[in-house]
Amino acid sequence: MRILLIEDDSVLGQAVRDEIAGLGHSVDWVTRLGQAGDAMRVAVYDLVLLDLMLPDGRGIAFLKALRGRGEVTPVIILTALDQVSDRIEGLNAGADDYIVKPFDLAELSARINSVARRYVGNPNPIITLGPLDIDLAARAITDAGRSVTLTAREWVLLEAFLQRPGQLLSKAQLEDRLYSFDQSVESNAIEAHVSRLRKKLGAWVIETERGLGYRLGRP
Repeated sequence: MRILLIEDDSVLGQAVRDEIAGLGHSVDWVTRLGQAGDAMRVAVYDLVLLDLMLPDGRGIAFLKALRGRGEVTPVIILTALDQVSDRIEGLNAGADDYIVKPFDLAELSARINSVARRYVGNPNPIITLGPLDIDLAARAITDAGRSVTLTAREWVLLEAFLQRPGQLLSKAQLEDRLYSFDQSVESNAIEAHVSRLRKKLGAWVIETERGLGYRLGRP
């Protein structure tokens, strides 16, 4: 997934960015609501992590504005505001989850995965694809009973295809999933990841539409 992190605390922001980047997601980290608005005008995000108290305004107002214009991108609030009234206000404003600081990074990762599954219409994390049993929550795959290990980026790429079965995904769309603004992308990076997935899961798992992109295959 491509995730927008809006957090002005440099220590926490770096820790959160490193945690979710380590899972293979691309992360754009900004420290102001104005920067967040600019980022959302030029990129499509799968998830927003939103602090409520920022130097140039309150995250609640930003969230209400998002929902007011019909933006459905899932939002998880990360905040030190721990009163029940604060939680109610955040959820009523359109947040999908609310996490109080300080929080465990592993819990944040689990919450991110849970929200992502809800938004792709797959609350059940187990997917069967031909001989493959894919556990999205545990990030585990078995191929006819044999365990298969994927890297973090290979997982994110596979999830992109599983979320849009039958849909053609361009190279640019896949790069957006894997890389943030500040990362350089080698010209053959997507091809290399696709090749490794085919070797591990089967040549059929990803189909190529020459010059157009890739889609999830069937055995």
